[in-house]
Amino acid sequence: MGLSFSAIVTIVVVLYLFSSIKILAEYERGVIFRLGRLLGHEKGPGVILVFAPIDRMVRISLRQEAMEVPPQDIITRDNVTLKVNAVIFLRVIDPRKAVVEVSNYVYQTSQFAQTTLRSVLGEQELDELLAHREKINLRLQSILDTHTAPWGVKVTNVEVKQVDMPESMLRAMAKQAEAEREKRSKIIHAEGEFSAAQRLVDAAALLAKEPVSVQLRYLQTLTEIGVEKNTTVVFPVPVDFFSGIQKLLGKPDEGSSKS
Repeated sequence: MGLSFSAIVTIVVVLYLFSSIKILAEYERGVIFRLGRLLGHEKGPGVILVFAPIDRMVRISLRQEAMEVPPQDIITRDNVTLKVNAVIFLRVIDPRKAVVEVSNYVYQTSQFAQTTLRSVLGEQELDELLAHREKINLRLQSILDTHTAPWGVKVTNVEVKQVDMPESMLRAMAKQAEAEREKRSKIIHAEGEFSAAQRLVDAAALLAKEPVSVQLRYLQTLTEIGVEKNTTVVFPVPVDFFSGIQKLLGKPDEGSSKS
């Protein structure tokens, strides 16, 4: 009986030691409570010993986590109603604080993110929200990181994921964009007309210096018409020709009037 009892005790002790062996991955840390008191530092990674029921271990992952913030109803500073959601990237940098200082750091961060999202975006106008999203993301990240730092949690990034606007606002923005593009089109067309008119004035001033150049231009026009093999022949008559004929016809009338 003595040998069997000692063998049983040995087996129990061996099984207890085997059950006390815990293996933590590279990204895990074990926060140990011994008789309810927190030990000075976390354990892991690798093989550690947890002597239950004296010790109790809480596993904490050091990997970065992505948490989606549910869509929030927001009224911007210019009284536009929106539905906005976001995504938060966070990681634990101090496992002991993440266990002791807060009951559930993921839930707490989610609640802070929802209230912060409503308060920060409520201070912005719609155009600022759409045009300066990166600036808003940095401000959200800074505010959340300030709240989560005492828990040993680092908010690495915050991104406004989607902004849902009412249909009436979408139609108004589409009309505004269409009007803006039409305005640009008219301005570009007017600038083109002005440039063309300016070039024509310059060309007329250049041709006026050398009258022979006008005749050369007439001949070039005839050459261009002839290339198309048209049956119609266009012969340009200089305006100076008609003015000369008018002068010749006007001279007899002037002589008869003088007589």
